[in-house]
Amino acid sequence: MNASRIAFIGGGNMAAALIGGLLQDAPAGSRPSIVVSDPSEERRRTLADRLEIETTGDNRAALEGAQVVVLAVKPQMMQEVAEDLADALAAGQLVMSIAAGIPVEALQGWLAGHRAVVRAMPNTPSMVGCGASGLFAAEAVSAEQRSDAESLMRAVGVVQWLDEESEIDEVTALSGSGPAYVFYLMESMQAGAEELGMAAADARLLTLETVFGAAKLALAADESPAELRRRVSSPGGTTEQAIRELDESGVRDAFARALRASRDRSRELAAQIGGGKQ
Repeated sequence: MNASRIAFIGGGNMAAALIGGLLQDAPAGSRPSIVVSDPSEERRRTLADRLEIETTGDNRAALEGAQVVVLAVKPQMMQEVAEDLADALAAGQLVMSIAAGIPVEALQGWLAGHRAVVRAMPNTPSMVGCGASGLFAAEAVSAEQRSDAESLMRAVGVVQWLDEESEIDEVTALSGSGPAYVFYLMESMQAGAEELGMAAADARLLTLETVFGAAKLALAADESPAELRRRVSSPGGTTEQAIRELDESGVRDAFARALRASRDRSRELAAQIGGGKQ
C-alpha cells in the first residue's frame, strides 16, 4: 500500500472488513492511517473501539490528507454524498466506490469531473477475508493508484482487474450474487437430507463441512471442477446416479439462466441509479 492515509465514507460491514484486513496485513510500523466518517455516533464509537482508528461525523473533514477515499455508502445515497464531497476533493486523490450499480461516468459527474475513480465489486465473503472482487479503473487512474486499489481489496480476498466496465455486470452475476447460489445449494442439500430422515443439526453440519471441504479441494487442485466431479463419480455408483438426476432436472441450464438474469438486472440497476450511463 503506497497510501499513508485512507478515508472511508461510510462505516458499514464491508468498510469494517476492508479496514480490518488492511490493518492485519500491514507490516509492523507501516500501517496506514485510517479515518472513517459515519453519521451514526454509535457506529463511530464501535469502530473506534474495535479497530483503534480515527472516526468523524464530517465527510468533508475525513478527506483531508487522504490519498485514497473509499465511498462505502448505499447506492441510493451515493449521488448526494458524492456531490457534497465534490469541491472538497484534491486532484491527486483516488476515489474508490464499492457500491453496486454506480457507473464510473456517473460518479465522475457527481464528483464535478474528478477523474481518478476506481469501481470495485466485492462480495459478502469479503467480510471473513475470503472475498472475490472485480475492479475497473478509469483512464486517469495512475499505476500507483491502481496498486493502492488492488492492495485495499486484496486485504479481504482475491482481485480481478477488468478491461471493460461492462464486465462488472458479469462479475456481479458470478461472484457478487454467487454466495447466494451456494447458500441455496446448501439449503437444498440440508433439506434433502432431512427428508431422508437425518436430524437437522447433523444435516446442517455435514452440509457445511462438505461444501467447505469441496471448495478447499478445488482451490488446491490443478484439475477443473468438471474433472474433480468425474473423479468421485464411479461408473454405476451412487454419485453418478445423483448427478444424472441433477442433469435430467436441468440444473446446469438453470444456473446459466440464473447468472443471465442477475447480469441483466445489474445492467438495469446501473441504468436506473446512474442515469443510463454504463
